[in-house]
Amino acid sequence: MNTIHSKKRSRLLLADLAAWEKENGEDNTLRLERLRRNLRQARCQELTKRQQQVLTLFFDRQMNMTEIAAELGIHRSTVSRTLHRAMDRLQRALRYAL
Repeated sequence: MNTIHSKKRSRLLLADLAAWEKENGEDNTLRLERLRRNLRQARCQELTKRQQQVLTLFFDRQMNMTEIAAELGIHRSTVSRTLHRAMDRLQRALRYAL
């Protein structure tokens, strides 16, 4: 019974904290827009054509790795490796912008 009250109390505290952060937190709109702009630029400048293609299919067209592999005529593991390498490159390129 004590555990139930503790869980309820924890949920209430988290809800209160979320409400407080929403009211008092800084507006990140400008930072998010700058990050989106930098991401678009990094996708074009830092990635190979194949990496760009896989990222577009995965994130923009919401395809899974099996569907991407079938569309591109490559193995699923190649899609997975390409996706991870692309994301690593983007993270390195944007690490100071985050």
